[in-house]
Amino acid sequence: MCLAIPVQVKEVLPGEMARVTLDGVSKVISIALVDDVKPGDYLVLHVGYALAKIEPEEAERTLELLRLAAEGAAA
Repeated sequence: MCLAIPVQVKEVLPGEMARVTLDGVSKVISIALVDDVKPGDYLVLHVGYALAKIEPEEAERTLELLRLAAEGAAA
C-alpha cells in the first residue's frame, strides 16, 4: 500500500529541495517533480518526493481524514 500525504512548504532550498512541515515535524524533501514551489504551498509527499501541488482546503480535508483514521485505529 502506498500513502501520499499533504505537507506545507516552509522554505525552498537550493538543489530542488524544500523544508516542509506536518504537525510540527520538519523534513527536507525533493521538489524536482513540481514547478514553481513557494513557501506556504501545500504539496503531496510520497517517500521524500513532492508529487503535486494541492489547494490548502484539500490539504486540510485530507489531514483531517488522516487524523480521524488514526483516532479510530487507536480505539
